[in-house]
Amino acid sequence: MYWRYLASSIDRLIACLEGLTEAQLNWRPLPDANSLAVLAVHTMANAEQGLLQVLCGQQVNRERELEFVTQATSPEPIQAQWRDLRERLAQNLAQVSPAELEREHDHPRRGRVTGREALLIIARHASEHLAHAELTRDLLRAKYSNEIPD
Repeated sequence: MYWRYLASSIDRLIACLEGLTEAQLNWRPLPDANSLAVLAVHTMANAEQGLLQVLCGQQVNRERELEFVTQATSPEPIQAQWRDLRERLAQNLAQVSPAELEREHDHPRRGRVTGREALLIIARHASEHLAHAELTRDLLRAKYSNEIPD
């Protein structure tokens, strides 16, 4: 259940990048707002850390601050990154036992959380940024008129 919801949210976020130019991918509606490229990279990195590191105990070398200065040249590299990460996340999550979901794990920003809480945190985070991405794409559509596909 968690995986379907999480994967669907990130799938939809990545779909927001489709058909955009470099300038559109990196456009920020406000100086301190995030671009679609930043939202995608940040959301994927959060899911990777939460699932692979927190829940599965794997080493993840995340540089969170760099996610917010991401500059994309096209959607394709981000889409390819998501395809690879999606497969790795699904494979690893399939190996997580019900006992691991009940056990507490160390979260780098939230302290001790159960595996189920970790999944809920990741899914909530992805859905929040999906909403940001959809709104940003709507604003882009308004700014660029008919250049942005629905």
